[in-house]
Amino acid sequence: MPAITVENPLTLPKVAAPAATGDTPVPARKVLTVTTAPTGFEGEGFPVRRAFAGINYRHLDPFIMMDQMGEVEYAAGEAKGTPWHPHRGFETVTYLLDGTFVHQDSEGGGGVIKDGDTQWMTAGSGLLHIEAPPEELVLKGGVFHGIQLWVNLPAKSKMTDPRYQDIGGGNVKLLSTPDGGALLRLIAGDLDGHEGPGVTHTPITLIHATVTAGAELTLPWRPGFNALAYVLAGRGTVGTERRPVELGQTAVFGTEGETVTLRADERQDSHTPALEVILLGGQPIREPMAHYGPFVMNSHAELSQAFDDFQAGRLGRIPATRQKR
Repeated sequence: MPAITVENPLTLPKVAAPAATGDTPVPARKVLTVTTAPTGFEGEGFPVRRAFAGINYRHLDPFIMMDQMGEVEYAAGEAKGTPWHPHRGFETVTYLLDGTFVHQDSEGGGGVIKDGDTQWMTAGSGLLHIEAPPEELVLKGGVFHGIQLWVNLPAKSKMTDPRYQDIGGGNVKLLSTPDGGALLRLIAGDLDGHEGPGVTHTPITLIHATVTAGAELTLPWRPGFNALAYVLAGRGTVGTERRPVELGQTAVFGTEGETVTLRADERQDSHTPALEVILLGGQPIREPMAHYGPFVMNSHAELSQAFDDFQAGRLGRIPATRQKR
């Protein structure tokens, strides 16, 4: 799992758990539930794990869904992407750990993302886009692994102009724990006074953490944010109560408490020497949500309008040079 790494995490800025006051420990967030992601297929048939399946939306808000794409090793001719499709009313965040993906949208945004890069697309009022493997991956095959996260927009921002952010892996904020046992890649939001490069309409925190075998990670967590931990690889525990978690599982933390805790098992397998986790937190929007397919609005009337606008071509046109692949 390449992503972005460093040889010596001890050289990085440190994030430490808040200190106790006298004999009073800092309250930790408890784990409410641990769920296992079902598998499925997306787009033209690439395999995904549905990270948030079965979790009540009140624990997810402002996040809508997250898919772990792969990890899969394609043979020559097998790599797949998505066809052209519309979006309105939210943001898509694609974080690639391994492989290469090519993105293009009807607003002129897009580019190539690879190991550790993030593409942050604010669909807003609406656009069309496509994600596809590059020709080299299709011809030769190779490993593909990443996540796609959907972040809701509040009603006041749903019809904002579309925006595309290309966040290179070298631009994420790299942090470490004081003992160097965990490497933190802060993609967006604030963590202990450090800022990630992603610009968000909805206040969130997005982190990819690598916790070495036997190490523990305790992070300060912003009051008012929810807290979710999804295991990309490896085995460990979550919470001070040490609930077991492994690949494809999501831990939902409660809203009370000032810290979240993860621990990597002493023994990992040879393919995954560390616990790899996506940590998410966000300020709940707490508005009605009407979600169907590629549109996330506040009412069924707005969903109908989105479909009408798409069919009428008001969400953009496929560029002539990319109408066929």
